Amino acid sequence: MAIRRSILNMNGTNFHAALITTARLALVVFALAVAGPGASAAGSALTQLDEQCLACHSTKGMDMKLANGDKLSLYVDGAAFGKSVHNKIGCAVCHASTSFENHPPVKKKSAGSREYSLEMNKVCESCHAPIFKLYDGSIHASLFRDGNSYAPVCTDCHSPHAVMAKSAYDTASGAPCSKCHDPIFQAYAGSVHGKATLGCSECHRAHNVKPAGDQLKGACFSCHPDAQESHQKWLPNAKRHFDAVSCPACHSPEAKRKVDLRLYDNVAQQSVAEKAGVPQFESRARSADKKGAGLDAMALHSLLREFNREGIDNKTTLRGRLEVSDGVDAHKLTRSAQAIRDCAKCHQQGADAFQSVTISIVGPDGRQLRYGAQPEVLNSIISVDSLSGFYAIGGTRIKLLDWLLALAVLGGLSVPIGHMTIRWLFKRYAKKIIGKEDS
Repeated sequence: MAIRRSILNMNGTNFHAALITTARLALVVFALAVAGPGASAAGSALTQLDEQCLACHSTKGMDMKLANGDKLSLYVDGAAFGKSVHNKIGCAVCHASTSFENHPPVKKKSAGSREYSLEMNKVCESCHAPIFKLYDGSIHASLFRDGNSYAPVCTDCHSPHAVMAKSAYDTASGAPCSKCHDPIFQAYAGSVHGKATLGCSECHRAHNVKPAGDQLKGACFSCHPDAQESHQKWLPNAKRHFDAVSCPACHSPEAKRKVDLRLYDNVAQQSVAEKAGVPQFESRARSADKKGAGLDAMALHSLLREFNREGIDNKTTLRGRLEVSDGVDAHKLTRSAQAIRDCAKCHQQGADAFQSVTISIVGPDGRQLRYGAQPEVLNSIISVDSLSGFYAIGGTRIKLLDWLLALAVLGGLSVPIGHMTIRWLFKRYAKKIIGKEDS
């Protein structure tokens, strides 16, 4: 009756506002009564305000239609939220623009579910600035900056209403990486690493995820620091193998292998990188490969000449690297006892690994940009000098290169030997002349 009398004494405007507030409170009370265990499963872990939010939002199937027709789910699992690390801050901290008096915010409409996710992702940065700094240097952030709006952001990997402590994640499940990388995760799950239940972040890091490449060998060494030393006991020229052969090339025995010839700066002693905003590699490679069949020896020579046009001659050469064909094969790692130890697997004429060849350069985001080449570039006279960092006499069983290199060595030796022989003959002849004159 008291409520009724107070309402009757109000003017029209106040009466309307009070009626709306009373109706909302009634809805909360009713929802709490019928929502069931979903709203209260978290128990005392949630504040009264959060319980009021969950009174409606713990209703399964609750959603909102957005401007583009997408349906945005408004359902929140109360039990999961109560156990999450966010239960301590509550709903209001992340949803500061929403209140009982302004719910939902009438002036703020998202175009679609992805747009809404990206908007809410900005809220994460207000509390997690150091993590954002790590993320900013990742391949995920690089993809996003390149215009891929579906590249992973916080809310893609972490359900905001069920964010668990790091120790609570089940690394064996592959979550959240397997959500986007399922084929790779399935290969990994059956590998020696997967069976040891190592998490993806053990090798790839959690937030500053780097593109696959040479740096992953460093990840291997972080767990296997004595790898090179142990290989030296049985592997000839182990250091050269570690420089020119990726770990999965031998430790994923069923993988398909290929040779990647990387543009290398001899002066800076590092791989050549594409300049941001000035893409040259793709256009230069296509220009050299006029037939579109993959770079042959002449086309490869022409490509290298373009990169050496300005500056020091032979500054840019090629460094060869034996790799597996794709990311799936790279994760099928076996125990060391099952790794390839048969030298003939690669060191024979016509070996499968040398039938697939690419030329590559480091892209602005750290990923390798590749262009196909014909296998013949590996045994062409034109390519010998460029492949000096990869080729070793007798190493690839390419007889033509072996003979050419042997002739080059002999030719180099013939100069000092010939010079010494001529000097010896001249001295001998001079002694004879002097001897005759004295007699």
